[in-house]
Amino acid sequence: MQVDKTTLADLSIFHSEEEQSVFHHLNHTQTNGGREYLRYLLGNPLHSVEEILDTQQTIRQFITIAEADQWPITVSNGTIMVMERFYETQVNNFPTHPNTVNSLFYKLLNGPDYSLLRYTVEHAIDFTRGLQRIVEILQEQTLSKQLAAWTARMAMLLIKPVVQEMILEDKKNLAPEQVLKYGGFIRFHFKNQCFELIDIYSRLDAYLSIAIATKKNDYSFPEIKSSSEPYIKARGLHHMLLETPVSYDIELSVDKNFLFLTGANMAGKSTFIKAVGVSVYLAHLGMGVPAKEMQLSFFDGLLSNIQVVDNIIKGESFFFNEVQRIKSTIEKISDGKNWLILIDELFKGTNQQDAVKCSTTVIEGLRKMKNALFVLSTHLYEIGDDLRKYNNIQFHYFETSVKDDQLLFSYQLKEGISNDRLGYLILRKEGVVDLLEKL
Repeated sequence: MQVDKTTLADLSIFHSEEEQSVFHHLNHTQTNGGREYLRYLLGNPLHSVEEILDTQQTIRQFITIAEADQWPITVSNGTIMVMERFYETQVNNFPTHPNTVNSLFYKLLNGPDYSLLRYTVEHAIDFTRGLQRIVEILQEQTLSKQLAAWTARMAMLLIKPVVQEMILEDKKNLAPEQVLKYGGFIRFHFKNQCFELIDIYSRLDAYLSIAIATKKNDYSFPEIKSSSEPYIKARGLHHMLLETPVSYDIELSVDKNFLFLTGANMAGKSTFIKAVGVSVYLAHLGMGVPAKEMQLSFFDGLLSNIQVVDNIIKGESFFFNEVQRIKSTIEKISDGKNWLILIDELFKGTNQQDAVKCSTTVIEGLRKMKNALFVLSTHLYEIGDDLRKYNNIQFHYFETSVKDDQLLFSYQLKEGISNDRLGYLILRKEGVVDLLEKL
């Protein structure tokens, strides 16, 4: 799936305030490497249904492990950091063939370096013992392709006789001779293998994190298929970043490929659009989605037009950048491949009359593209009636009611076109009108 930085930002996959990001919501990693690999995974959607299904199987297997509380606790971020820094730290030369005598002399004459060696060896024992346990756990299951490859590689790297000897050691009762033997092996004969094992563990940590989030939030794995015609069908879909979300049902297909969305400000339009986008995006990462169930085609690309900004340095206005984003979108989706396009409040940067004409022109053009699905929100309710003649446009709105001058938002998606005009009421409710009258 193709996706650009603008879309990742619009959907809050990553965010400058991390707690407001999808990444933060899915991050249960225990290591720095796992965290960075999770970031990589979230920024790189998969390119085929086969990859997606294999990743789904990987996450399912980690859910099983997490439920059984089988993950070894001997591998920690601290352990990995100790081993990584060991290779960067200068240590006085020590005997290459340690015995009782020369090991004891080294300990006496190089106390700090010996302490570092012993500390590192103890952590190396924890690390290799934990990985050995992970291999044993995984080998008991029918694994996905990627998980099988990582498991086989770990087993191969751990099979070395010295490593197996270390795994069986009592780390608290190591003799100086053993400390130097294992320290020398780790430093001079196991560096590349050690970093490869750390890299594999980082990947496992990232997928375990996703599995924990999937189980914790009761996400479901979508049914995704290759199809010449794009489609989305979801039940109980909601936005994953909300503490008490309202769920929606949505269905888009080639015959009903354009959703025209209206409603007052704060009624829920943007949240709905982002909920659809995030779920489709997560589906293309092989992850579970925040919905009771979801079926969709494989999409070759996902583009959004939600938070367009002006560019003062280039002298580009808000409206100009809106136009450029629409132009770029049209050029990209004219390739005949399957696309999902999300547009929130089209043409906010121009006057009402221009906005009506521009919006109508764009909608009438886009709705003819059968290779793409569109979700578009607008505050220009008046253009909706003229669009009813097109059978492939479906109309939905978020209802807002007023009681005792209080706005009531149901956040329920309904069929039809909204005619709510509550801007002045909100202005008055927030006390702005009173402040102005007192000037």
